[in-house]
Amino acid sequence: MSWLEIVAVATSFLAIWMTAKRWMLCWPINLLACALYFRLFLDVRLYADMVLQALFGAGILYGWIIWARGKAESGDVVVVRLAPAHAAAALALGAAGAVAIGWCTSHYTNAALPWIDATLSSFSLVAQYWAARRHAANWLLWIAVDIVYVGMFVFKGLTLTAGLYAAMIALAVFGYRRWTRGERAGG
Repeated sequence: MSWLEIVAVATSFLAIWMTAKRWMLCWPINLLACALYFRLFLDVRLYADMVLQALFGAGILYGWIIWARGKAESGDVVVVRLAPAHAAAALALGAAGAVAIGWCTSHYTNAALPWIDATLSSFSLVAQYWAARRHAANWLLWIAVDIVYVGMFVFKGLTLTAGLYAAMIALAVFGYRRWTRGERAGG
């Protein structure tokens, strides 16, 4: 466990808690967490997750804009229902991305866990996109992804990060409950 991992964990936890609460400040805190984890994943050769952090950075900027435009008169960020056809298409893209990323990292890098890393990274992008678009379903995908991430990080010896991802499962349950209430209430 390094100082970098400790700071990344604390920053990420705060950012996800703020996202679950639908607070706009979550976006700059998430951006900082991405930068910290980019460096940490570089150090432990989880290249797909390292690139994922860079892509998350772009997604965070996108989400920040979408959320700023998607507020109710009360100032609350409005939750939007995810259409089943859009969910199926996004999950199919996540699977295709997992295969493409996994093949590239298994053939062209010394990635430690190329296929699992690629799969988690690809579906994390789908979940991030759904969060930016204000879909409560993002939390369900995060729960599934984070369960597997816990095992991968334990295997890689990143026990504090594994603990963060275990806590993120609980935060995702909290976020899903809050967001589905917001979805039903229209805000």
